[in-house]
Amino acid sequence: MEIKTIGVAGTLESSDIQIMISKGTNGIQIDLDSEVIKAYGDQIKEVIITTLKKYGVQNAKVKATDKGALDCVIAARTLTAVQRATETSDQPKLEVL
Repeated sequence: MEIKTIGVAGTLESSDIQIMISKGTNGIQIDLDSEVIKAYGDQIKEVIITTLKKYGVQNAKVKATDKGALDCVIAARTLTAVQRATETSDQPKLEVL
């Protein structure tokens, strides 16, 4: 999936995360700002990367500002931001168990 514009989703409110996705050239690069980065930073990044890969995104710059969001919120905000960035409303690829 090709990123065409900057996509933003989420807020800076408590228990939310703001995700901004823009065009990248060297894989998925994540700039994460979080008060819980030491405890949950790797998990937050993994949810973002997994969501982007399900959507077929190979190259992107992601700026994430976390305010204590749960994994389901992180995935939903990432999906919305990538749909806005790619100007599509396609569904992500589902994994077959």
